[in-house]
Amino acid sequence: MDKPLLAINDLKIRFQQGDSGVDAVKGVTFSVNAGETVGLVGESGSGKSITALSILQLLPENAKCSGTVQFNDEALQDYSKSQMRKIRGHKISMIFQEPMTALNPLHTIEKQICEVLGIHLGLKNSEATAKALELLELVGIRDAKNRLKAYPHELSGGQRQRAMIAMALACEPTLLIADEPTTALDVTVQRQILSLLADLQNKLGMAILFISHDLNLIRHVSDRICVMKDGAIVEQGPTETVFTTPQHPYTIDLLNAEPSGEPEPLNECPIELVSGENIRVWFPIKKGFFKKTVGYVKAVTDLSLDIHQGETLGIVGESGSGKTTLGMALLKLQTSEGLIQFEDQRIDCMNQKQFRPLRREMQIVFQDPFGSLSPRMTIAEIVGEGLDIHKLATEKNREQMIISALTDVGLDPECRHRYPHEFSGGQRQRISIARALALKPKLIVLDEPTSALDRTVQSQIIDLLRTLQQKYNLSYIFISHDLAVVKAMSHRIIVMQDGKIVEQGLTGQIFNQPKEAYTQELINAAFESRQHA
Repeated sequence: MDKPLLAINDLKIRFQQGDSGVDAVKGVTFSVNAGETVGLVGESGSGKSITALSILQLLPENAKCSGTVQFNDEALQDYSKSQMRKIRGHKISMIFQEPMTALNPLHTIEKQICEVLGIHLGLKNSEATAKALELLELVGIRDAKNRLKAYPHELSGGQRQRAMIAMALACEPTLLIADEPTTALDVTVQRQILSLLADLQNKLGMAILFISHDLNLIRHVSDRICVMKDGAIVEQGPTETVFTTPQHPYTIDLLNAEPSGEPEPLNECPIELVSGENIRVWFPIKKGFFKKTVGYVKAVTDLSLDIHQGETLGIVGESGSGKTTLGMALLKLQTSEGLIQFEDQRIDCMNQKQFRPLRREMQIVFQDPFGSLSPRMTIAEIVGEGLDIHKLATEKNREQMIISALTDVGLDPECRHRYPHEFSGGQRQRISIARALALKPKLIVLDEPTSALDRTVQSQIIDLLRTLQQKYNLSYIFISHDLAVVKAMSHRIIVMQDGKIVEQGLTGQIFNQPKEAYTQELINAAFESRQHA
């Protein structure tokens, strides 16, 4: 039998913290063969990403590693930094979980992709630009020519994720490490990306280590599966064997976890909390020496909506459809035109100073938790910052309010003295939710709040959000591409495409009797994804 392309044996990773330490990975052993896809699954914090980062020596300085990492019969654990630089991005590429933090905010997408092509393939300016454009088109970014000149913050979450995938595939690597590569993507684009990876894998003989908390996805793409829990692999084997005859209780729990239920029905005459009329967000495209406006990126066009007290309004649509931009406009975090009213006050006319007292009532949980949490602040400082600004806590009860917020989202209050980089992606998302909940607002915009969470934690967060909604009569705007989660959370749904509403109605109506072809396509794609499992 041929030797595996990648062989990890008895890998142990310990993070040293002063005199004590945390064992993040505990004796992990698995392999990936040439041309094979191995799925690495488990809950947030189980050690999946840390294991992957250790392959490329990308762990922080306080991490102590032991064990072996063999790639093409070469011991990577003994490689110097200069040797690893020749491997990274060339023979082994990685799609990172959080594209906003992995992409350089000071450089355009073109410069970042061309840099990889220049370093590893020696391509010059025009050749590299042509190749970069081809890669963006390959991963399904519309208007790729203009997007090349964009900076990361000018792209939607899904577009950034696709740019990361393009960069990772630029040098046609032998091994691709894909860490939650489709987390921020809607189901239709997810399907396109998975098909693209499969085609490239067949063409190049590329091996893939596919890390995900989405078991439906893993079953669809993987030849073999390794299930991780608390830093150890508890079960591994051929994909169908693990799914049809799981041996470990934890694997069985993961397979049974699926968002379910529905929100509590509204009162017969709910009170309107937020309304918007003819909301428009157009971004000018400027060219030439005098920066003349030659067109517009029409993110949101003449859109009207309303949200009632205690209601969850789900907003779905493909990446780049304007979902997040609409949420930001309603909170005055994005300049917009049109009328926006909160309770009995018109807020679109207010300046930021006038609007500041209302900020407490309208909170947001951002899509990228790592980018929205200050790396210099402890969790207690992050959650407590809003309490201090709005003077909601006294010296006596401040600590207890922080502890209560963390407990609400299922985090150990003892972790409040740690920093964001010490948490997994899913744990950081829960910290973001705790920060918003601490202020007891009337409206929370939830922008993909469960996209980084595994299914078991998703179900917990959904139950938590529904419980808090009942307890405090909260209203939610729930933005997501995960239709199973939207269905479990929402009273009503808006379907967006190209900045406009193509369909809206009660959740049951949208899912059971969709009228528009685009809505039907979204639902069918989500159904097919579940069918694979």
